[in-house]
Amino acid sequence: MSESFGPAFAHRDWPLLSFGLRFSESVLKHAEDTFHASRIYIICSASLARNTTYLDELRKTLGSKVAGVRVGMKPHSLWSEILQVVADARKCDADLIVTLGAGSLTDAAKVVSFALANNVSTAEELDTLCPTSPRRRDGIKPSKVPVVCIPTSLSGGEYSATGGATNDETGRKHSFSGALQGPALVILDPELTTTTPDRIWLSTGVKAVDHCVEALCSLKSNDAADEDARRGLAKLIPGLIKSKQNPKDLEARLQCQLGARDAMSASTRGVPLGASHGIGHQLGPAGVGHGETSCILNPAVCKYNYKKGANVERQNAIIKTLWEDPKAREIFDQARLERETADLGDLMDAIIRALGLPRTLKEFGIGEDKLDTIAEHSLKDRWVQTNPAPLDKEGVLEILKMVL
Repeated sequence: MSESFGPAFAHRDWPLLSFGLRFSESVLKHAEDTFHASRIYIICSASLARNTTYLDELRKTLGSKVAGVRVGMKPHSLWSEILQVVADARKCDADLIVTLGAGSLTDAAKVVSFALANNVSTAEELDTLCPTSPRRRDGIKPSKVPVVCIPTSLSGGEYSATGGATNDETGRKHSFSGALQGPALVILDPELTTTTPDRIWLSTGVKAVDHCVEALCSLKSNDAADEDARRGLAKLIPGLIKSKQNPKDLEARLQCQLGARDAMSASTRGVPLGASHGIGHQLGPAGVGHGETSCILNPAVCKYNYKKGANVERQNAIIKTLWEDPKAREIFDQARLERETADLGDLMDAIIRALGLPRTLKEFGIGEDKLDTIAEHSLKDRWVQTNPAPLDKEGVLEILKMVL
């Protein structure tokens, strides 16, 4: 198969997207031809390093161009670990950062490059780069060292110019944006994803579906974003179901990867998302996996907004689209849902359950005693503030109690 290479999105020149080549071959080609890099810093997931030969393959292919390697980072991109990588990458004067693994590595690499550009070494200095920090500094410089991402999940952060990272001391997840630059190149290799645990692959796929659904549900969406989101759903729903049925179906996996790209294309068209993403950002530090936050919250948020009459027409349009998808309809029939009475929350619940994914906070040991803190943190999240139905603390708590 020959390489497909060019802008990931039709409406902007970056990030670039490559698929069709072996991942290691693609990294070498673009390190030389696109970035002219000679000191490459690799951030690899611990599970890939431990259970596969992919890191060894990449190091062998790049040879003397490898300047440093970090194996393993904890979920939700902890500030302490980011600062460790910053120090390591600065020491080896890295001119390209390559991530091999899932979303937390992607977010970490984006913040690492941002921190390097602004000579950050401590948590206090990192805080001054946060858009919401009262200590935000003046004269923030844009990221300089380019980032190449080889994703093994479907969370989609590799297409975003926003990086989420968690302050160890407070447990709050912060969003870095503005002068932060997103990855310069995304490399897709569906074979690489067959080593991803099913739960991570499928749950991050639901996160991508959630991107599509919340874009289509937004009261501030536009025709271009809606088209992207519908195209993403058309790839993701059947692709995820086929991946569940046959984990070795590489074409289904590639369609899921391209569907996640479409989902992020919708998000980059200036459409604000909603409470599923916003509250989900704060469930992460509480112990819920990145994609699993959408598995828990999306149906409840859909139901909440529908009950409030916030976006009924838009939700009804998604319902019609889902019933027309043969793979989705199989699931709805198995769940004995009626087309005339099932709302969008019901349909999403059926899809998520069919994929064997979690649906409650109880499954993660989160009880009612933790909801107040989660709600307080959620109210500060930009996507909670742009939810179709306005949310105060009581509204957030109502949603959380729906999934307790």
